[in-house]
Formats: sequence, C-alpha cells, structure tokens
Amino acid sequence: MTRREDTLPVRPITPPEIPDWTRALNTGFLRTPYVPDEEIADRTTYIDPTRTLGAFDGPRCVATFRSFPQELTAVGGRPVQANAISNVTVTVTHRRRGLLTRMMTHDLAAAKERGDVVATLIAAEYRIYGRYGFGPATSATQWEIDVTRAGLDPRWSAPEDGGRIDLVDGEDVRRLGPDLHEKLRRTQPGAITRDNRWWQVTTGAVRLTREPWTEPFYAVYRAADGEVQGLATYVCDDTWSDAKQPVDTATVRKMIATTPAAERALWHHLCSIDWVAKVKSGWRAPDDLLPLLLPDPRAATITTQADWLWVRILDVVRAMEARSYEGEGALVFEVVDAAGLAGGRYRLEATAQQGASCTPTADSPELTLDVGELGTLWLGDESAVRLAALGRVQEERAGAARVADALLRTSRRPWCPDIF
Repeated sequence: MTRREDTLPVRPITPPEIPDWTRALNTGFLRTPYVPDEEIADRTTYIDPTRTLGAFDGPRCVATFRSFPQELTAVGGRPVQANAISNVTVTVTHRRRGLLTRMMTHDLAAAKERGDVVATLIAAEYRIYGRYGFGPATSATQWEIDVTRAGLDPRWSAPEDGGRIDLVDGEDVRRLGPDLHEKLRRTQPGAITRDNRWWQVTTGAVRLTREPWTEPFYAVYRAADGEVQGLATYVCDDTWSDAKQPVDTATVRKMIATTPAAERALWHHLCSIDWVAKVKSGWRAPDDLLPLLLPDPRAATITTQADWLWVRILDVVRAMEARSYEGEGALVFEVVDAAGLAGGRYRLEATAQQGASCTPTADSPELTLDVGELGTLWLGDESAVRLAALGRVQEERAGAARVADALLRTSRRPWCPDIF
C-alpha cells in the first residue's frame, strides 16, 4: 500500500514559493511563523532555488532543505569542494514520514553528480544524520574566564611583543577580515569559506529582522610590522553588584588569529578591560591555547563541549588524496555505504613528503568501517582504536586500527570556526 506521505512532492522550490518555504523553515525552528517582507527580500539575494528543496502537502510547504557550495580545508591545508547543507526542517505534523530521507537522498545524489568531495553540516540533533553517512568530524568548546583569578597584570595595556591592539568599526572589519580569515583557513583543517554576505551580516551592514542587532566591539591585533594577525568581536553587558561594584561579562562572538602572539594579545586585551569580571570565549577549538595563555589556567572553566562540523564522504579517493599525512605506511580498508555513493575497498599509501595515493583494490581489507566513521576519522580528530573498542570499526587484521591512527591522527585538532 502506498502511504499518503509517499506521494507528497519533494522538489526544488520556485522563487514565488520562497515566502511559504521560509514560513515552514521558521516553524520547524520554533521561530515565529510570521515572515516579514524584509526577510523574504534578504533570502532572495542568496538562496539558489535549484538547491533549495521543499516538501508540499497541497499548497503548503511542510519540510525544508537547502545546500550551497563551500570549500573545506583538509589536513595539510588543501581545500576540497563541499556540499554544505543547512535549513533542514520537517514540520511537526509531518514527522516520521520519510520526507527528510527523500530530500537528503536527492541532494546527496546531486552533489555526487557535481563532483563534490564531501558534504558538510552542523547537526542540531545528534541522532539524525548518522543514518545518512555523516560523522562528527570536529568539536568545539566554550570557556568562561574568571578574570579576578586569571593572574594577569591588571595594568596590562599593550602587547609585550611590539604589536598593538586597535579598536575598529564594522567597515574596517569588512575590509581587513576576509584576507585574515583566508590566511587562517589555509592552515586550519576543518575551516570553511566565508562569503561577502557573511561579513555583511556579522558586522551589521545587513540586519536580519529575526535577530536583534547589538553593535559589538571589534579589536584588531597588529604585529610590530603592522600586519593584521588577529580579530576579536565581542559585546559587554552592564552588571553591578549590590555593593555598587561593576561585574560585567564580555562575550566573544568571533575570534580568529593566525599566530599565537595574536591569540595571546587578544585574550589579554579582553581580560584587561575595566569593569569586566568574566569573559565568555564563544565557540573555540577543543585544544585552543586559551587556558594555557593565562598564568592560572584554572581560571578558564569549560562550560560547553560538543560535536560541531559533520562530514559525509562522497569521493573516497579524492578525499584521502587531498589531505596530508604525518606518518608513512599503507592500509587497505573497506567502506560500507548503504546509499551506494562512496562504498568500496581502497588501498591507502601515505608518505609525509610525497603525499598519498588512494586506489580501489581487490586486496583483502585490513579495516572495515561505515562511511560515517570514515567522515569522523578523515580530519584526524578521532581515533580508529577508540572506534574499534566501541564496535564501530572492525579490524580484519590485528593492529590495523593502530596503523590507521598513525596515518590519520593530527598533532593539532581540526576546528570549524563557523556555523551555517
């Protein structure tokens, strides 16, 4: 018997359907379903209807899905073409009917056809995306710094290395920020591209009606030679104790730095602002330098730690050959992919100097894993030995997981600074 939900059309939307699609998106994310004209006008400037899917029950949109092109930095600094997925919702009245599966199947098949190497997303819920071949590939951490315990000199006013901190405005950030981010992105596995609209929105040049705007402070670190090496965006509240003492909190919205000196200077700047008693770090890399940049690292307390960027491998050969390897060796592994997009048996041969080759093979596998586990391992953050202990990776030859770790693990952890 054909269920009614199987007959609901799932298809790319047309431009006139953007208002109804946006209403369904807001409903799915529990925002007000009201869609002001300004929001519609903004969405028409950046969404591609051919990559924006909807499920329709009669004239009403009841599920949403959007993808867009993205570059993701692999281990070693090479960018790979990614299919970035966002705006995924199913209206509560139409859950558990296979609508997401149909939208995801459609989109991933199109990405594979385009030649994208991976697909990416930020998972709102952990248990959804593993069944589509995604694996958590990076994580992120938030700290809260008790400034009074940090042990920094309260008279600090400038970096000791000859650099300087300047407060700038949004226009300066739009001018200086893109080049700075590109320098970071070329060296940070897990980092993704930021388009011009990203800078417009995050500096208030484009203001979204669904998100009230508070103008932040922008602090730029310049090295002694004048090169911009760091940028922090932050806001401060206005809180006073019962004893009429200021106990403000500075909350970092974004911080990027291309050198340890820039990181040190920006954190010291934030911790030296008069009246600020606490600093909230925003989402940072799990092995961020922050705690150890303080004389008393215990002053920085982890408040949140969670998975962040999820990766779905679409082309095993290109994904494995795009990244670098700190060790040398060979491994035959079999990838199981229920969707039929990236399954197969491959031989990986890696050297630290000459890169890697990954080729299909008929040799017996030494390691068997699901495509989602390959996505988890690809950026070097997770351990194959750990996954084997959990039963999520199968050793066909004793010690194969340790070989995989020697090849794939990285000395610094991958990090995606952005959400999309």
